[in-house]
Amino acid sequence: MTLDQLPAGQAARIIAVDWSALAEGEGKRLRALGVDEGAEISVAHRGVFGGSDPIAINIGRMTIALRRVHATAMRLAPLEPAA
Repeated sequence: MTLDQLPAGQAARIIAVDWSALAEGEGKRLRALGVDEGAEISVAHRGVFGGSDPIAINIGRMTIALRRVHATAMRLAPLEPAA
């Protein structure tokens, strides 16, 4: 599953990022924000128009907005809800 397919509110772990699909500066910035393999994220909400761009994600204590092109470069493993 890629980030653009993750339902809002569902938590997941980033298992792979296709860094070659992103510009060099974009990759560096995402890494600086903690977006990398092993990070836990969730979709906070999606854009109003078309519902897919931008995608707001929660990572750590931050909420950041990503374009769909960035989201499709991230492969995820959904996490089970806490009991």
